[in-house]
Amino acid sequence: MTVAVRVPEELSARVPAEQRGPGLDRDAVRLLVSRGTEVSHHGFGELPRLLRAGDLLVVNTSPTLAAAVDGWIGHARVVVHFSTRGDDGRWAVELREPDGKGTSRARAGGPAGTEVRLPGDTRLALEEPLSGRGERLWWARVSGSGVAELLREHGRPIRYSYTERDQPLSVYQTVFSLPSEDGVGSAEMPSAARPFTARMVAELLSRGVQFAPITLHTGVASAEVHEPPYPERFAVSEASARLINAARAGDGRVIAVGTTAVRAVESAAGSDGVVRARAGWTDLVVTPERGVRVVDGLLTGLHEPEASHLLMLEAVAGRAAVDRSYEEALRGLYLWHEFGDVHLILPEEDPHTVRCVSNCE
Repeated sequence: MTVAVRVPEELSARVPAEQRGPGLDRDAVRLLVSRGTEVSHHGFGELPRLLRAGDLLVVNTSPTLAAAVDGWIGHARVVVHFSTRGDDGRWAVELREPDGKGTSRARAGGPAGTEVRLPGDTRLALEEPLSGRGERLWWARVSGSGVAELLREHGRPIRYSYTERDQPLSVYQTVFSLPSEDGVGSAEMPSAARPFTARMVAELLSRGVQFAPITLHTGVASAEVHEPPYPERFAVSEASARLINAARAGDGRVIAVGTTAVRAVESAAGSDGVVRARAGWTDLVVTPERGVRVVDGLLTGLHEPEASHLLMLEAVAGRAAVDRSYEEALRGLYLWHEFGDVHLILPEEDPHTVRCVSNCE
């Protein structure tokens, strides 16, 4: 484990930033900035002044699904989390016990053949456990109405017990989310991009910061054992690959917005560090041993000390930097989780390099 500390319950963000007071918007969160072991404290609105012309932000366009649906096994109520749609039309699903505070207690699925009744005469049949996930995630086949229709009419966003109440789906979409044409999206919000507003994007563009859209559909995270991510569907377009390679060839820094963007870009990069258009499934887990080939920096939320995401942060910044930044986040009472504050990891500046920002000859 990278950070051997416990996050106090009171540091869980229970509602979105815009609901914490009158006149607030999504960008009313704090921004912890680390360059190596140097840490500074900012508001998210300062981001345009912390980046520079030529920098490239890689953003995930995956929409968040209303992926939680009430169901019944016999007379027992369960909550089904629709996680990932496979190429064969089946869905990886997770069963959880309802508790009135979000669906926070995992329920072992199975045995194979178990049928779950869902609204609208829809049935879900468990077929086999997802490889390497024990009894938590199962491949299941849905009969009756389609999943896209089911989620649209009867689904709600997945939430966990540290949040105060259910929120509308719009709260879980980012400014970069694109509508899904086939009903596929993310079971859980790619939350690092949540603080961005259209106004912020316009200001960044006016300052010469560019955006490269990618897509990675996130599956259901394990709230109990912090498993590494399982294979997820992703796509990096030719246009975005060109933008990333151009930034790397120039003076710009490639900064991923979220761990999902890191996973997608690094999956599309060859051993030579060149990013090529690619789409399909990725089982890549970015660790300090594997390292990163493309990403220079990362904008991300604050993760639990046991979370596998911290290995990715360590791959980008190094263990000492991650330990130092999380100590500062705890000391500064930053808020955790998807509605919380954010952390910008930038590369250390070479003190011998003087970079001209404007009015250069």
